[in-house]
Amino acid sequence: MALRQCLDDVEASARQILPPFAIRYFSCGSDGEQTLADNINAFRRIRLRPRLMRDVSKRDTSTTILGQKVSFPIAISPTALHQWAHPDGEHATAKAAESMGTGMVLSMYSGSSLEEIADCAPSGLRWLHMDLLSNTDVMKYIINRAENKGYTGIFVTLDRPVASKKRAPNIVTKAYGRFPVSFGHFQGTDTPYKSSDKYTEHSDGINTWETIDWLQSITRLPIVAKGILTAEDAREAVKHGVSGILVSNHGGRQLDGVMATIDVLPEVAQAVKGTGVEIYLDGGVRLGTDVLKALALGAKAVFVGRPILWGLALDGECGVKRVLKILQEEFDIAMALTGCRSVEEINADLVQKGCTCVAKL
Repeated sequence: MALRQCLDDVEASARQILPPFAIRYFSCGSDGEQTLADNINAFRRIRLRPRLMRDVSKRDTSTTILGQKVSFPIAISPTALHQWAHPDGEHATAKAAESMGTGMVLSMYSGSSLEEIADCAPSGLRWLHMDLLSNTDVMKYIINRAENKGYTGIFVTLDRPVASKKRAPNIVTKAYGRFPVSFGHFQGTDTPYKSSDKYTEHSDGINTWETIDWLQSITRLPIVAKGILTAEDAREAVKHGVSGILVSNHGGRQLDGVMATIDVLPEVAQAVKGTGVEIYLDGGVRLGTDVLKALALGAKAVFVGRPILWGLALDGECGVKRVLKILQEEFDIAMALTGCRSVEEINADLVQKGCTCVAKL
């Protein structure tokens, strides 16, 4: 099936073929879904200040994430249950990321094991997503396996001490029973995460910043703190040795009513300036100009989640590649139209100073 030329079209087409429970699971937010909507709307409030009459005939969209080169500053966020979008699941997503020269954060709730994903896209750039569990032996076991299979970083979710209340109707709950999913990383472990009926069991809020210290002690991989929304927590993360911070509000699926990620990005970026810690952003990225705005406000790269699932649903690996190509092409055009020849030339001068989200720079 041919895909059209923007991400809204991809989503609309995917919604026509997916079952209702999958649509609702992928698209829902928590409580009143205020943050879910604002993640996208906040980007629309930001205006660009293009610089003209520059030679932009040759442009380089490449950058690095944790020191590893990517073809463009757009990578794939961790999302669960890819098989609900397409039978090929995370295999298709990983292959698409590999072929497009970018990276994928493999969700802890992948239907395929981390070994299977490494083997299906052996030259791909991949990172492991990790929730904080009460069973630290299981965490250590999974991280050790990731090290052995060439994963090059751990993205640790910090903003889920307890599970939120999502606006997902009973059709999603019932779907767990009708379409059971095994979580590949946990097979062979003594843990309730082996299947989706125990999916919501977490660490019950017991973790502190010392948990990050413990993670540093058991792995040589760089750690990215995912879920930070304030300067205060950004500084704490730096104190505890993280290599990166992913400014994220869980796609509007955790605490509803928090600020959109693009609105807090400048605050976080300013808090860690000069430390060498890289800043990334996810939540609400739907256009190439969104990518440019995020980079102008302090992000090294952006990560996308839901658009990847819509593309996967529509055409498997080819659908994911198309989503990435759309964003890459839009970003390249945005660079040219704002007078930027490389990502290094993207800075805060390109966004309107009067925007609320820029006022803290």
